[in-house]
Amino acid sequence: MFMVRASHPRIGTKEIVPSDGVCILGKADHAHLRMEGWNVGKEHARIYAEQGAIYIEGLGGFGAVLVNGERMRAYGPIEADDEIIVAGYRLQILPRFDHDVMTEGQRETGNTAILAPKSATSAEASIVPAAQAAPTKPAQTAAKAIPELTQPVYDARWLALVREVHESVRSQMDLRRLDLGALSPEELRRTVGELVREIVWRMNTPPEHDRQRLVKEVLDEAVGLGPLEDFLADESITEIMVNRYDEVFIERQGRLLPAPAIFSSETAVRHIIERIVAPIGRRIDESSPLVDARLADGSRVNAVIPPLALKGACITIRKFSKKRLQMEDLMTFGSIEERMARFIQVCVQQRKNIIISGGTGSGKTTLLNVLSNYIPDHERIVTIEDAAELRLYQPNLVPLEARPANMEGKGQISIRELVRNSLRMRPDRIVVGECRGGEALDMLQAMNTGHDGSLTTAHANSPRDMLSRLEVMVLMAGMELPLTAIREQIASAVDIIVQITRFSCGSRKVTSICEVTGTESGTIQLQEIFTFKQQGYDAAGKVKGVFRATGAVPEFYEVMRERGLPVDLSIFQEEEPLRGREEGYVA
Repeated sequence: MFMVRASHPRIGTKEIVPSDGVCILGKADHAHLRMEGWNVGKEHARIYAEQGAIYIEGLGGFGAVLVNGERMRAYGPIEADDEIIVAGYRLQILPRFDHDVMTEGQRETGNTAILAPKSATSAEASIVPAAQAAPTKPAQTAAKAIPELTQPVYDARWLALVREVHESVRSQMDLRRLDLGALSPEELRRTVGELVREIVWRMNTPPEHDRQRLVKEVLDEAVGLGPLEDFLADESITEIMVNRYDEVFIERQGRLLPAPAIFSSETAVRHIIERIVAPIGRRIDESSPLVDARLADGSRVNAVIPPLALKGACITIRKFSKKRLQMEDLMTFGSIEERMARFIQVCVQQRKNIIISGGTGSGKTTLLNVLSNYIPDHERIVTIEDAAELRLYQPNLVPLEARPANMEGKGQISIRELVRNSLRMRPDRIVVGECRGGEALDMLQAMNTGHDGSLTTAHANSPRDMLSRLEVMVLMAGMELPLTAIREQIASAVDIIVQITRFSCGSRKVTSICEVTGTESGTIQLQEIFTFKQQGYDAAGKVKGVFRATGAVPEFYEVMRERGLPVDLSIFQEEEPLRGREEGYVA
């Protein structure tokens, strides 16, 4: 909402409050500010709000405006001290004001009046004496910690209207031969936004439909991610799941909720998937109906289309925190205890090879990002991922990303090839986003050949299961290796396994930290250093329990002491349980 204060030497001063976020200036009967003159068009200029900013643009052949003494067709964002002159009117646009917006008009004092539209869809304004003005309502000061999801009205007529405007926008863009590829994202959104507003405001939309909402939905669908834009901006939402165009779910505070949003059609979902995968060189079609991708902010995206997706094209977006998380944040969330955090820090700084194990959505990548904060800046790091998600901040960093095959089935570069190639790049540490297959063999060999301090993640339900999965993944490399040799390789390469678990309440906690101590009688030996003991659930349904030290001291601490390094053995004492918080973070 904004206010336009228009001053004219003969007519006086008028204050206009457009209820639909757009103020039309010109000769037309529906104009908010009626102007006269041979050089004034029916719709001479338009003032509109977009993404919290105010803009003005001239319309038609006469639609130039004078801004701060300079003649231009469009200008914005507008500041309160900008001097704008249109057809003899001096305009001041105020994005915030203390006046109340009335449904039937406002007050008139001398030659000053406030004009407000009669209804949400009528652009005509009326002037009402000040005696009819309603008392000022107190400002809303209290805000909820998590915004509630409001359910907008979606019906067949609304979706048909969105599709109609969208098709009109596409045809107009084709007619105008706009080179969209040459525009920056900001210029593209502004150019298409002007076209959408022009089409919407010239249409005879039904009175019950909100034109401003219509513009936003069409614009988001045309150049953004449609109804998902609002969810991406909401930091309390961690996952977005589109099962089909009219079935969307979100995850908030670890709980799945139906989302108040739908796409206009199945085609709209397909277009958005293509818009996501195209900039990073991925493709999705009937011959390759699934894809892993990422958004510009690093959020992970998976998309599947028919014939594999039976209900229609589906999208899954895993959002990552825009804030650079530290170990202190995880301790605040109750996902790890202080002494456990200090031990993991020592492990990273002492160049121990660490595998983070956990289930889907347990927070493995988030924890890997946090551990990477302890890598010294002078070391050279090579990261290898299917789709780049890791956020490391060291200066000597080389991120690598796997490449899928092209339409001819050629050109694929797998993670395993990148791991092998990274050995020729003089890395101090190799960080693999996730081991899923044969690359585990190359990762173990790298850990065994001087690249200590490497980090990776993998899916497993416990540290012991993690060892079994490593054996299977090594066998997937196609090498005819005896099981004894594989286990010796694992025991020699892996130093620490960190198990992270997501509980049914949505909490994520580090439930076990184990040291790999070697092999005995052909079996890999594990020594648990820290563990989390669950003790049921609290009244709110959140898991509760305690973090404990088992009393075992890692073998490499003795080596550190022999080298004269300071060691703190008090963190391994088991006399007092380490109390854990009950929240658990949501990655």
